[in-house]
Amino acid sequence: MRRLLLSTLGWLLVLVGVVLYPLPGPGLLVLVLGLALLSRYDPWAARRLAPLQRRALVETRRSVATLPRLLVTASVTVALGVSGLVWLADPARPDWWLLPTWTWLPGGTWAGVGQIVSGVAGLAVVVWARVALLPDPDRSSDMNTLSGSGR
Repeated sequence: MRRLLLSTLGWLLVLVGVVLYPLPGPGLLVLVLGLALLSRYDPWAARRLAPLQRRALVETRRSVATLPRLLVTASVTVALGVSGLVWLADPARPDWWLLPTWTWLPGGTWAGVGQIVSGVAGLAVVVWARVALLPDPDRSSDMNTLSGSGR
């Protein structure tokens, strides 16, 4: 029964992620969460998820490795979340907007909510990555000394 529920939820998240992917918000995250649930019971999903996990960790670590990268990553993440407030405010299309009317703030209120949630989740990931993925300079020097490579 548990397997059926998790598989159903996984497929539902994959489908919702595919639908949300082109919209502003957490489409890719929802898609990967669905794939992660499916990978618990289906080997094909695990094979597809493993490279995504490795790449995500490498890129996440790289995005917070230096102070300038950390500041840019955090700023863009906060800007994403704050831009969701524009969707919620739903301002009128400006005169300088040359594209068709339907292209102005597509997705409506829920796109704004999705952007705010994405911004908060993204900022949490940035903080987690800085703390968990980068070695502590004090500990790494101790580890180098312990392993015999410190000079």
